[in-house]
Amino acid sequence: MGRFNAFSGALLSLAILPLANGAPAAVSSASASSSPNPPLRGSEDLLGYSPSNVLTTENTDDVPYQPVEGQNLDAIDGFYLDFESVENPQPIRGSKGGTDPGPQKGNDNYDRINSDKLAPPGTDSGSTINAQWPMGLSHNRLGLNGAGWARQENTEVMPAAKAMAGVDMRLEAGAYRELHWHVASEWSLVLNGSARIAAMNEEGQTFIDDVSKGDVWFFPPGVPHSIQALENGTEFLLVFDDGSFSEDNTFLTSDVFSHQPREVLSKNFGVPIAAFDNIPTEELYIFPGTPAPKDIQEQNVTGSAGSVPKEQSYSYHFSEQPAHEVPGGSVKIVDPLTFPIASNFSAALVTVKPGGMREIHWHPSSDEWSFFIQGKARATLFSAPSSATTFDYRQGDVGYFPRSNSHYVENTGDTDLIFLEVLQADHFSDISLGQWIGSTSKQIIRDSLRLSNETLDQLKTEKQYVVAGSTNLTSFTQP
Repeated sequence: MGRFNAFSGALLSLAILPLANGAPAAVSSASASSSPNPPLRGSEDLLGYSPSNVLTTENTDDVPYQPVEGQNLDAIDGFYLDFESVENPQPIRGSKGGTDPGPQKGNDNYDRINSDKLAPPGTDSGSTINAQWPMGLSHNRLGLNGAGWARQENTEVMPAAKAMAGVDMRLEAGAYRELHWHVASEWSLVLNGSARIAAMNEEGQTFIDDVSKGDVWFFPPGVPHSIQALENGTEFLLVFDDGSFSEDNTFLTSDVFSHQPREVLSKNFGVPIAAFDNIPTEELYIFPGTPAPKDIQEQNVTGSAGSVPKEQSYSYHFSEQPAHEVPGGSVKIVDPLTFPIASNFSAALVTVKPGGMREIHWHPSSDEWSFFIQGKARATLFSAPSSATTFDYRQGDVGYFPRSNSHYVENTGDTDLIFLEVLQADHFSDISLGQWIGSTSKQIIRDSLRLSNETLDQLKTEKQYVVAGSTNLTSFTQP
C-alpha cells in the first residue's frame, strides 16, 4: 500500500503507514517530506496567505499570433474570420476579446473551423439553442461484412431539435437496408449512387422504383419497405418527423421473425416448422446481398390489389427538376404540391455561390432542419428578444432553426455551397426580411431604422432567396 497524509487536526500533518500486522503508525510531516516520493496530500501550511507563497513569473501577455483579414475591424462588422491556416488563432475581434496564453489545446482544429465560436461577431448576444451538430461526431453503426454504415442525429445530441431527426446512411454495392418499418415518417434525399426501393401499403398495393443522386423518397409511418444499393453503391440522407427518433428502434423483419414462436410462424405462413430453422437469430440491419437484377420488372411483385397509384408514388425524381436560378445561386423546391404522399414534408435544395448567402428569413409554420451537403457556411440564429449566436457549418453538418427564428446562411468558402432545408409543412414557405422591409412604406422604415433615402431606394419588393456577394473584403469596407 502506498504512503498518504492525514491531518492530525492541530499542528502536525501526519502520514499513515501500514505496519506488517496491518495497524497504522503516524509519522510527522517532516518525516514524510524526507521521503524520495512526496505524499499524496500537502501540508495545511499551504492554506491561505503566507509571506512564503510563491507566485509565477511567467509572462502571459506575450502571445504570438497573426491577425487574419477582418479581425482588426469593428466587432459589429462581423466579417467571417478564416482561421484554417492560422497557427495560433485568438479570441479577438476589433477591440473585443483578448489573447489565450494556454494551456495549449489538444486539438486547435476546433477553433480553426469554428471561428465564429472562438471570436464571435459583436452582434452575437445571450444564448440560443445549439443549432449545429457535425455528423462526424455521431457514433457510427457499422453494417455486416463491409456492407455499409449509418450515423444519426436526434435529441440525444441536439436536445432542442424536437421536430425532426436525421440519419446519414451508406450501402455498398448490392447491400441491403433490411426490410423494415418505422413509427415515424421517413423522407430521404439520395446523396450519391443509386438504389432500388420497394414497399407495400395497407391496401396491399406494391411499389418499386430505382432512384439516384438527387432523387427523393418517402414512406409513411408503418409502411414496410426495403432499400438495396445498385451496382455503384449509394449514400442517402434520411429525415424523420420526430426529433427523438432512433434507428435503433426500427422494426426489422429479422427481429420480427426471431421473436415469434416457430409454431406461430408455421401456422401463419402455412409451412412446416422446419422451414424456419435457418432464420437469423440476430438483426441484420445493413448486410450484403445478391445484386439486384438490371430489369426492375423481375422484382415487381403485384397481387390482386395492384400497384400504388402514380399520384401516391413513394418516389419523386427530384434530380430531373431544373433549379430556379437567382443572382447568388439557385433554389429548387419539393413539397406536397408536387410530391403528395409526403404530406407534411417540404424541402428546398439551395446552392449558394462563393460570397453569396441565403437571404435573412424565417419559417412561420415550421422548424427548419438543415443538412450541409457541400462547402462551408455560417449562420446567425436570432431568437427573441435579443439572443443571437453565429455557427459555422461544413459538409456533413446538421443545422436546426426553430419556427419564426430568423437566420441566414452565408457561403464562407471558395466553392459552391449546397445545403438542404427541410420543413414539417404542407408547402415550402418563408418570410424574407428584405422583401418585408422593401414592401413597407419608406416613411415607416426611415422612422424605424434611420436608413437614408439612397438606401431605401435600393430595397427590393421581391423575395431573393439567395443574394450575390463578393469574396473581396475591401469591397465592403470602402465607402
